[in-house]
Amino acid sequence: MAVAGCPDYFLHHPNYQDNVDRASNHRPADLIGPSFQQSSNRNSPSHQEDDVDLEALVNDMNSSFESLYSACSVQSESAPLLQNGQVQRPSAAAPLPPTSPRQQVKRSQPMHILAVRRLQEEQQQLRTSSLPAIPNPFPELCSPANSPVLNPGSLPKCQPSDQHIIKVFSEDGTRKVVEIPADMTARDLCQLLVYKSHCLNDSSWALVEHHPVLGLERCLEDHEMVAHVQAGMTSESRFLFRKNYAKYEFFTNPLTFFPEQMIAWCQETSSTIPPSQLLQNFLNSSSCPEIQGFLHVKEMGRKSWKKLYVFLRRSGLYYSTKGTSKEPRHLQLLSDLEDSNIYTVITGRKLHSAPTDFEFCIKPNRVRNEGKELRMLCAEDEQSRTCWMTTFRLFKYGMLLYQNYKIPQQRKTLLSHFSTPVRSVSENSLVAMDFSGRIGRVIANPLEAQSAAMEEGQAWRKRSQRINVLGSPSPLYPSLSTVIHRTQLWFHGRITREESHRMVMQQGQVDGLFLLRDSQSNPKTFVLTLCHHQKIKHFQILPCEEDGQIFFSLDDGSTKFTDLIQLVEFYQLNRGVLPCRLKHPCTIVAL
Repeated sequence: MAVAGCPDYFLHHPNYQDNVDRASNHRPADLIGPSFQQSSNRNSPSHQEDDVDLEALVNDMNSSFESLYSACSVQSESAPLLQNGQVQRPSAAAPLPPTSPRQQVKRSQPMHILAVRRLQEEQQQLRTSSLPAIPNPFPELCSPANSPVLNPGSLPKCQPSDQHIIKVFSEDGTRKVVEIPADMTARDLCQLLVYKSHCLNDSSWALVEHHPVLGLERCLEDHEMVAHVQAGMTSESRFLFRKNYAKYEFFTNPLTFFPEQMIAWCQETSSTIPPSQLLQNFLNSSSCPEIQGFLHVKEMGRKSWKKLYVFLRRSGLYYSTKGTSKEPRHLQLLSDLEDSNIYTVITGRKLHSAPTDFEFCIKPNRVRNEGKELRMLCAEDEQSRTCWMTTFRLFKYGMLLYQNYKIPQQRKTLLSHFSTPVRSVSENSLVAMDFSGRIGRVIANPLEAQSAAMEEGQAWRKRSQRINVLGSPSPLYPSLSTVIHRTQLWFHGRITREESHRMVMQQGQVDGLFLLRDSQSNPKTFVLTLCHHQKIKHFQILPCEEDGQIFFSLDDGSTKFTDLIQLVEFYQLNRGVLPCRLKHPCTIVAL
């Protein structure tokens, strides 16, 4: 028979009997509570074996409680106990009284919360350290090199991006947002915009720094870094993308840009200097040419202007305090060239009350007070203003401008060797055919084939008028010659005379720069706006009728053209009644 669910062999075990004999000296009442004793006596009053077995079982329970208490007492020595709401710590002077097994066993005895947290942290550390390490599938990305385990610190750190966001505007108000590296130059950005906008790729495109509040703008040099220029601009400033044919025009026609009366040399020379040697003296840092002449200079902090005799040298811009004297004691420095840039003033009369329309400005790169540190200057005519501004660029950049001018020329030379298309085998098998008769024939003569191709290319001019059944032009289908010119980049529709002047001035004022527009005085006529010798001229294109067909002419009918495209193509090859040939179309491209 077993007591409390214990098997029979456990009761007859010798060690168990020894424990029973060893524990017989104790009183059962001291080991068992009164309530438990009463209930046991009530349930089994006549079974003596049950009492003996119960006593041995209680002894085993006490021994297990003692071992548990000894393990807990180690933790309780280092942590205070919370009894009756107060923290009690053992005193070193007063030893602890001995405790009986009854006092040692306390089922509601708490442990300090800090000790419990410490045990939980140790268990958590043991649990995490026992987990296997995750193998790294990309050991080459880790630091240290070839690390087999992927740690948070082994991943490469994110480097700060050196990309800059640039907003570029066109003349019609459209804009394009591009992301460029920090070392991208103005030439590279123009090439990128040409590629994105599908424009004709040439060296005349430029990036313009525009300040609408100050009324200033300048064309960036091709070697300047766009991000560096943007760092010195205000929130109202912007970049414009437009044509500038005068950017390097002074290399091909220097006499137009440098009048003889404005050039002064340190060495006295009786003979005139050839144009090639003239540019060499400006580019050579050892020579000492200078530009001299009268300029209207705005006084600092005032609205008044004063006419002074000014000298532009490599060291800076000076003015004479005594007439036209060049003695050093009479020269005063107006502006430095190294830390400054030269700008064109587009609203000089409105903002600054300039005496003429040919105003320009020298602005320092680091301006504390833009209204007080700007040097406002005003020339007598456009040629002198262009001379001052071009010489400023030559003295500041020198050979860099010549290198910027030569790079596109060298690219054109390299591309000219590959300009002839290489025909494939399938193209060589093609022949020219003539289908004008009843039966098609092969054109063996190459000259005849070329003339036939030209005639077919011009065939659309003969079919420009659609004839209805009655033989008169149909009102539903207007003549192609009256609308075909509107697809060209040099035609700008109904713009005013002032707007055409502004567009020509912005794009360089070089010889041959032109545009076509509708006439405001006569709606059936057109106007050719042409720039020659930095002066803008207007020529009226009159329509004339002959044999029921409309022609266009610039010389009162002496030379007639079926449409405006044919007129422009003729004057691009022949000067005719114009002062110069048409060279550069004034275009506006939407970004």
